[in-house]
Amino acid sequence: MSWDPNPVPRTLRCWRLRRASETALQSSRRAVEDQLKICGHKRDADVFELFLSKKELTEVVDLSRFKKLKYLWLHHNKLHGITFLTRNYCLTELYLNNNAIFEIEGLHYLPSLHILLLHHNELTNIDATVKELKGMLNLKILSLYQNPLCQYNLYRLYIIYHLPGVELLDRNQVTEKERRSMITIFNHKKAHIVQSIAFGGKVDASWDPKSPFKQKPAQRVPSDFAFANNVDKTVLDDPEDAVFVRSMKRSVMTLTSMNWDTVPTREERYLEEEGTEPAQMLTVTLR
Repeated sequence: MSWDPNPVPRTLRCWRLRRASETALQSSRRAVEDQLKICGHKRDADVFELFLSKKELTEVVDLSRFKKLKYLWLHHNKLHGITFLTRNYCLTELYLNNNAIFEIEGLHYLPSLHILLLHHNELTNIDATVKELKGMLNLKILSLYQNPLCQYNLYRLYIIYHLPGVELLDRNQVTEKERRSMITIFNHKKAHIVQSIAFGGKVDASWDPKSPFKQKPAQRVPSDFAFANNVDKTVLDDPEDAVFVRSMKRSVMTLTSMNWDTVPTREERYLEEEGTEPAQMLTVTLR
């Protein structure tokens, strides 16, 4: 005979969960109504912002009635999801930091979102998070730090690659150097062609977000060793790492000049006949 660690009948447990959910929604409804009274709003169409932070909320009542809602503060609560936002198409700023959110399904319904703060939550799936945020073309400010997904290898560059419109990530400005780096790392086809042709070796640019981050200890040569000023003094153990470093620092220079052998002299121009070929340009490419 198996022992049931929870002697409460299943029907009773389901009733208790349903009752708890109803109680949470009632608390949320009261918090919304209190804010409407404080702001003096009598019509839903007049509501542009709602401040619902630090209310101990575990669930939030559906907010689709506020069609013109633009600013919503829900930080420092106990939320697990955000399914209550489905028709708030005008929402531009959403503050969800310091909750217990483990998925953000439903955010793709917010095309006008400009600022999204999700730090200090429980987001673990980086692919699902990126998929939900990809359609937000107006998203400029995003924070995801202090989530489990931040432990993934190359997390920041991965987010920048899939969300190119983001300008401020985790309170740090996205730099042009980071944008160039993420193209080299995640645009596999282009990176492999450039590195194999120009630098005589191929680099494995594949990336697995679940693989642990590995960093080889760098060795430095003595300070009195003669090096040019434009050469990195770090000695790498793996030759492929050296190829990768070169590919990140070298660029292509193209010089174009006139091929004066094809330019006719004054006498030749005077005597030239129809059909004479025009002067040619010489192009030299150096790396």
